[in-house]
Amino acid sequence: MNLLTRLERLQLVIVTGKGGVGKSVVSAALGRLLATRGRTVLLFEVDPRENLHQLLDTQPSGGQIVKAIPNLYLQHIEPRELIDDLIREKLKVKLLVNKVLSSPVHRHFTEGAPGLKETAVFGRALRMVDGYGPRELRRPDAIVLDAPATGHGVSWLAAPQLVSDVIRSGPIGYMAELISAFLADPERTGVVVTTTAEEMPVEESKDLIGTLRRRFDRQPEVVIVNALYPELGADDDPADAAVRLWRDRRSINEIQLDRLVESWAGPLAEVPLMPIDPGPALVGAIARELADQLRSA
Repeated sequence: MNLLTRLERLQLVIVTGKGGVGKSVVSAALGRLLATRGRTVLLFEVDPRENLHQLLDTQPSGGQIVKAIPNLYLQHIEPRELIDDLIREKLKVKLLVNKVLSSPVHRHFTEGAPGLKETAVFGRALRMVDGYGPRELRRPDAIVLDAPATGHGVSWLAAPQLVSDVIRSGPIGYMAELISAFLADPERTGVVVTTTAEEMPVEESKDLIGTLRRRFDRQPEVVIVNALYPELGADDDPADAAVRLWRDRRSINEIQLDRLVESWAGPLAEVPLMPIDPGPALVGAIARELADQLRSA
């Protein structure tokens, strides 16, 4: 099985990486790639800045499901609202729901309980792929989560188990237990690490890979190295200042790639730096590049 086929079979793909490495554009490109291969894909965005719609040239989601291209949808989600939705679903009686949602105890609990918001996001993903989505997209084949940056990525993955350990009964405890099993199942969920070939992003990626092994007994599906300076051509003039700068940046990239492969022997996809403004054209170009590399991985 090549890696592209492997990714096509997953129900949840979690894309993480250090801030500033192009994690969102890689998430959008993976979603587009899977969608063009016949999968119905929902892109989940949790960043309050909500920028995926700009990459896909759609209207802002605002919490709604927005269609980008055939088979590809986008939704910006607010974890706090997901918790409130769970309260509405379980209590049903409007008067009781309003009383709970307006309660200071509820607000303090949902804001301060460790792992609860993260668990709610994964819970929504699980419900969607199990066929409990809204009318406009009842059951996507896969969800691609543009997850928080590396520093928070591990805590997100650990959150459902944390909630399950603390809250052992009731709907939240039961939900957390199901979500933990969902995330731990390598046939349903996978992690994609995005980096650039620079010192700090590579260092954080190495730490993340090691943490995934130690804490979760798993490894990324692939490490995607984004915005890699292409090699210079034979006709490039070494005396030109721009060429020298390009050569130096490429040399740094090669050094950092060597550091990365010292601790990662798994699949590696290299995406070249492209002279394309952020938007659908860049997303499409990266998707095509990934398609070629993932087929051969």
